[in-house]
Amino acid sequence: MAQGKTVALKIKRQDSPAAAPRWEEFEVPWEEHLNVHAALMQIQFNPKTREGKSVAPVVWDANCLEEVCGSCTMIINGRVRQACSALCDDLEQPIELRPMTKFPLVRDLAVDRTRIFDKFKDVHAWIDLDGTHDLGPGPRYSQELAELRYALSRCMACACCMEACPNYGPQSEWMGPAAVSQARLFNLHPSGAMHADERTEALLDPGGIADCGNSQNCVQVCPKEIPLTTSLADMMRASTKLALASIFRR
Repeated sequence: MAQGKTVALKIKRQDSPAAAPRWEEFEVPWEEHLNVHAALMQIQFNPKTREGKSVAPVVWDANCLEEVCGSCTMIINGRVRQACSALCDDLEQPIELRPMTKFPLVRDLAVDRTRIFDKFKDVHAWIDLDGTHDLGPGPRYSQELAELRYALSRCMACACCMEACPNYGPQSEWMGPAAVSQARLFNLHPSGAMHADERTEALLDPGGIADCGNSQNCVQVCPKEIPLTTSLADMMRASTKLALASIFRR
C-alpha cells in the first residue's frame, strides 16, 4: 500500500424514495487493484465522511463480485457500469457514484430491478420441459448457432442497456433491449422454437418492439458486448412477419 495515498469518492445518497437526496464525500486508503465495490466496503467498515462526520453505511447491491450477476450496477463518473469491475486507478477523482435513474430507488445506490424480470416473464424467457424423466441428449446444432446463442446468453440483467436507453423508464411501457434479446435467444434454441410465436407475439403488445427508438445506446454500454441492436433488428423483422401472417390468416 502506498504510504498516505487515498481514493476520494462523492456519493449521491437518499435514505428512502421519499427522502431528499444529498451528496456526501468520503476518502479511503488506496490499495493496488482497488475497485469501487472494495472502496464502498471500506466506507461500510468505517462510515465517516471526509470531514470526519459519522454517517450510516452506504447501501448498494452486490453479489458475485466478478461481473456476472449485474447486481452492483450504478452510474460511475456519469457512465452506467458495475462497481466490481470499475478500478479506482482508472477513474477520475473524486469518483462520483449515483444510483440508476430508470428504476425505483430503494436507498442510496440500490434500486429495484423487478421490472426487468417481469419483462423476461412476458417474453417467456425459458425452455419448457415436458417432464422430469430423462430426456436424453439435447438437440444438436451448428457451431455458428452455438456461438451466437452463447453471446446472447451472457446477459446478466444488469440494466445498463435500459439505463442508457432514452425510451426506457417510468414514463414508458417499453420492455427494453434485454428482454427482446432474451426472446431471440430462446427462439433460436431448437426446443425453444416451439414457443417462438408466443415470445414474438409478446413483442407486439404495448411496450413491445415498436417502442424502440433505435438510439443504439444499449449496445454501446453493454458490459458483455451482446449484439443488442442485431437482436432488436432480428426480432423487429420476426414480429412484423408474424403480424402480417396473422392478417392473412383472417
